[in-house]
Amino acid sequence: MFRGTGTALITPFKKGRVDFESLERLVEFQIRNGVDFLVVLGTTGEATTISSTEKRKIIRFFVERVARRIPIVVGTGSNCTQTTVELSQVALSLGADAVLIVTPYYNKPPQDGLYEHYRTVASRLGSGQIIIYNVPGRTGVNILPETVIRLAEIPNIVGIKEASGNQAQVDALIKNVKRTRQDFAVLSGNDDQAFHLVNAGGDGVISVLSNVAPKETSDMIRYTLQGKTEEARRLHLQLFPLMKGLFCETNPIPVKYAASKLGLCRNELRLPLIPASPKAMAEVDRAMEEGGILSCVMV
Repeated sequence: MFRGTGTALITPFKKGRVDFESLERLVEFQIRNGVDFLVVLGTTGEATTISSTEKRKIIRFFVERVARRIPIVVGTGSNCTQTTVELSQVALSLGADAVLIVTPYYNKPPQDGLYEHYRTVASRLGSGQIIIYNVPGRTGVNILPETVIRLAEIPNIVGIKEASGNQAQVDALIKNVKRTRQDFAVLSGNDDQAFHLVNAGGDGVISVLSNVAPKETSDMIRYTLQGKTEEARRLHLQLFPLMKGLFCETNPIPVKYAASKLGLCRNELRLPLIPASPKAMAEVDRAMEEGGILSCVMV
């Protein structure tokens, strides 16, 4: 089961190309600081602007570089079921441990359509593991707890990244899905709600924050899972300004700027995303200082 802290990793660029040298630094920085798994080619990784050829190279790079030290989850979702199947098959064939599949965006299927989408993909992947990704703020569709509970009956659908922002929905999901399937992972997709989700019985976070604060984020989640509430709360409150600051503009604009401040990568994004505004940079600077995330990680 996916439990603990997974980093929704940024994709570094250099003069328009994927910067594999910086990607290697990012991977080692994450593993060295205790994250439990990596999520690549998701929203934070700017997957929508990365070509199929680049995606294959990135997946191969991760599989070879990580070398089974921690699991790798690859974002493969689209708003076409057949395309999602094909992308997922490619990722798994290249060595991914699981795929993260966002709810189909733009075409906004009803709940039965969502169920059939995931059921169909799961049936085509054999034993390949699937994590559902619910982020209605980006997709325009919200997969409801009752639909997730139906999908949890399918063995290779192993969890959900829940980023609805609705804590009541999260609580209802945890309460009901854990009754029938304890190993179904409920992971927060929002850093500022991760502490609360785990305290409610969830399993961890797929985090933007951990790109720049992997140890602190991992410690916060680990303490919460261990019932060390005071230690976890201290870290949650310490990091809270940065959790918010990293979303002062569209993700991953602020976190890529923050990572560049730490020497992890260049502050370069692909259009239509652009680098952080001066106002956003100032907000991230303040939040990093308040959270104690200042020292350069490069040697």
